[in-house]
Amino acid sequence: MIILLTGPPGSGKTTAARATVDALAQRGLVVKGILTGEVRAPAGHRVGFRLEPIGGEPRTMAHRDFVSRHRVGRYGVDVEIIDYVCDTAISARALADADVVVIDEVGKMECLSGRFVGAVERVLATKPRVLCTIAERGEGLIAELKARMDVDIFELAPATRDALPAELARRLTSR
Repeated sequence: MIILLTGPPGSGKTTAARATVDALAQRGLVVKGILTGEVRAPAGHRVGFRLEPIGGEPRTMAHRDFVSRHRVGRYGVDVEIIDYVCDTAISARALADADVVVIDEVGKMECLSGRFVGAVERVLATKPRVLCTIAERGEGLIAELKARMDVDIFELAPATRDALPAELARRLTSR
């Protein structure tokens, strides 16, 4: 079962993914993968994004202050950080004992890394239960995933946001 969770930026995809991880763990499943978080300035506004291996150390992958040839909007992207997190959190070895794999998010920043793209493709080919949050729009891997016939796509909406994590956990635990 491959579930794609999509919605516009700020719609709560990561919040739903985190709640789904918690619900799966409460059911006794081993959940591994990565979550995305925001980096906020002391005044509260967003200045970047970090990748958080589930159960691991978060790393900042994009920041307004990063000088990089890779940019998405206002953010410089550190592709080496994305590569590092892929190697440590979603490699075949890291996921060997995972019951469910969560990848938050398949987005424009993450897809700048060839290792990330390859790791996502490998996970989808080898793991039976996967939850990916995915950008609402995009080319390349984003478009390819949405076009697959073997995925269930859920659009995050305010009316379903609170109940969705329990439903996703139910689907990911049933065979």
